[in-house]
Amino acid sequence: MDKKVVLVTGSSIGLGSSIIELFASNNYNCIINYNTHEKEALSLKEKIEKKYNVKCLCIKADISNDIEVKNMYEIILKEFNKLDVLVNNAGISIDTPIDVKTKNDFMKIFEVNVYGTFNVSRLFGDFMYKNKNGRIINISSTNAIDTYYEYSIDYDASKASIINLTHNLANMYSPYVNVNCVCPGWINTPMNKNLSDEFKKEEENKILLKRFAEPNEIASLVYFLSTNESSYINDSIIRIDGGKKC
Repeated sequence: MDKKVVLVTGSSIGLGSSIIELFASNNYNCIINYNTHEKEALSLKEKIEKKYNVKCLCIKADISNDIEVKNMYEIILKEFNKLDVLVNNAGISIDTPIDVKTKNDFMKIFEVNVYGTFNVSRLFGDFMYKNKNGRIINISSTNAIDTYYEYSIDYDASKASIINLTHNLANMYSPYVNVNCVCPGWINTPMNKNLSDEFKKEEENKILLKRFAEPNEIASLVYFLSTNESSYINDSIIRIDGGKKC
């Protein structure tokens, strides 16, 4: 039986790399998408192919760029002629005080986080729909629901848009493609490594489990949404944040 195939955008580091590795450990052929972290992407590819005996591609593509995403699409179809799971994980943040945020910075967040998610989803979603099979899993954030930070007002708004995209994509691609959205809280990833100890402690105290998530804990939920056991979960927004104090 042919191995299933997964594409995880922004998967050279952080949460994305944990998601890719978990799929690889479950016998998926994998596509690592990256834009800036080439060294890390190639290192992850080598690790996965040696450890799990699956095929792994590294594809450089800015997901907000139509030409680069179309090129990635063509490479994947030429190599595998299918895609079973798409995880829209790529995203950026530019955390600055509201009075110094520029229009260019604000729009860059939306170009990558929102348009990028749409850009990748419409190509592969159409393909999955025509083949009557597939899963799309979008990565949003609790910042989109009820955890707000004024320094990341643009990021928060972009992640809320991803929830709306999820609902629309689920409607567009029903009944053949399940589209769901995972909303993590704080995660121990490189993006958060520069938080001050004081701020991190304050945030941990707001969490019922009193700690940040490990990337593999979020990855496990993402993987579950690709399995047969989750076949009736669709158009759902699932938060995973260790529990929030009321």
